[in-house]
Amino acid sequence: MIETLKKIWRFAGAERRNINKSLLVGLINAIFRMLEVGAIYVVVQALLTEQTDSTPAWIALGLVLVSILGVAVTKYFSQLQQTHAGYFMSANKRIDIANRLKSVPMGYFNENSLGEITGVSTTILDNVETVAPMVLVDILGGLINAAVFTVMIFLWDWRIGGIVVLGTALYLFVTSLMDRKSRSIAPNRQKSETVMVGAVLEYIQGMSVIKSFNLTGKGDKKVQDALEYNKKSNLALERLFTPYTMAQGIILQISSIVMTGAAVAFWLAGTMSVANALMAVIMSFLVFAQIQSAGSGLSLLRVVSSSIDHAQKMDDIPRLDERGQDLILKKHDIVFENVSFSYENKEVLRNISFTIPDKTTTAIIGPSGSGKTTLCNMMARFWDVDSGRVLIGGHDVRAYTLECLMEQISMVFQNVYLFADTIENNIKFGSPDATHEEVVAAAKKACCEEFILALPEGYDTVIGEGGASLSGGEKQRLSIARAMLKDSPIVILDEATANVDPENEDRLQQAIEALTRNKTIIMIAHRLKTVRNADQILVVNEGRLVQRGTHDQLIGQSGIYADFVLGRKEAIGWKL
Repeated sequence: MIETLKKIWRFAGAERRNINKSLLVGLINAIFRMLEVGAIYVVVQALLTEQTDSTPAWIALGLVLVSILGVAVTKYFSQLQQTHAGYFMSANKRIDIANRLKSVPMGYFNENSLGEITGVSTTILDNVETVAPMVLVDILGGLINAAVFTVMIFLWDWRIGGIVVLGTALYLFVTSLMDRKSRSIAPNRQKSETVMVGAVLEYIQGMSVIKSFNLTGKGDKKVQDALEYNKKSNLALERLFTPYTMAQGIILQISSIVMTGAAVAFWLAGTMSVANALMAVIMSFLVFAQIQSAGSGLSLLRVVSSSIDHAQKMDDIPRLDERGQDLILKKHDIVFENVSFSYENKEVLRNISFTIPDKTTTAIIGPSGSGKTTLCNMMARFWDVDSGRVLIGGHDVRAYTLECLMEQISMVFQNVYLFADTIENNIKFGSPDATHEEVVAAAKKACCEEFILALPEGYDTVIGEGGASLSGGEKQRLSIARAMLKDSPIVILDEATANVDPENEDRLQQAIEALTRNKTIIMIAHRLKTVRNADQILVVNEGRLVQRGTHDQLIGQSGIYADFVLGRKEAIGWKL
């Protein structure tokens, strides 16, 4: 228990101050509660001495009123501080995970389940933010109150105090046994939570495939298995807790009975006054109620502990070296020096070297899987090279901070992702300080204006996650508008016009050419008119640079480029 409380303390980080305040206020709360006991003692003494004046009653009433007011105020502030700590320490962890994910190699997302990351960020940290405050309120509040009661009882009668200490020790011993037993099961419960989130997420994302293959009710076996796994792990945890919880209750009840019996025995033996004996009976209910209040949160302590352990594993995510600097560049030429790279054990790039001069256009072509997109990803440092160097403006990309590096680059992907936000905010994603007028100008250049104004709320229309409510061509044009607005000196276009309808292709091509003038352009393209005007064409095959030159230079050589051009011309000449 103590180790888990320490773990919560360490996890709290900046919120420790609120926990400290809560503990201090909790101590004051316990003192106010003791005034209730004082009021009861005043009444008992008055009844036993048969006092006829109303003074004891007014004293008792005053103590009760002060106690009620003090308990209410201190409980409010104590619970507020603990709840604030619970929610904000989880919020801070989520932000930390989000910031960390920005700087991890993209390969991490290939090797790890999206459900694992999602599960930790949602379900696991939800356990921390909702259960941890309750545990702190119940355990710390109950223990502080029980400690204050026990100290008072010891000062009042050490024999009764000894019974309270013995009962509390037995209670904590059973709690310790429960905690040890739960160590093997609680982590399994947390694992089942992330497995369930991952399975449900995958099922939802693949719903179109499930429907198209008529697998509804059949293709959800993975989800059903995950739900069953989660159910069994939760039931196993409850089955484990139940006998220990019963034992805890029995110990407290027996301790209360023993305390009452001892008080009666001491009174009969003449070693305790009747007033003190009555107070011992009353205290037997109050002190163990406080311990039981603390115990109500102990069963969940292991859940919090394993949740924190699971969340802390995110700190082990590999990060790209961020010891770079914010560099100011005068040129934006790109140089590959003997670059090799592998995905796990599969070699993708093999000893590639080339130079892309500043403010020129370079087209990259090659068969599917030849390494074209990987070359672009190396420039943006989505991955680090296995050997060799990638330089931008004369500096190794590893010498930049990631933020500084990405300020130099705008990217338009073939597979566009848009966020569940307004059209305007999606265009402003790379330039959050842009004005509405600048957004509109970029949208017009990217041929987006017409379809945006046709939407119900225009630029304020909220689109679905991933841009689900838009066509492929509309999403592509929005991503181009986003890159245009960012206006970086290096622009990487990965089949930027692949999903654009023929009516808009020419206008969009003119807009891209106008915007990318005087910039360093790298484009992955398969359309002849896109490629032939490039200052340089790089032909990649099986991870190697096999040809390099202009269209006029390469068209006269036998090889992949000439075959590419011939294939395009034949395709254009096809008729039905």
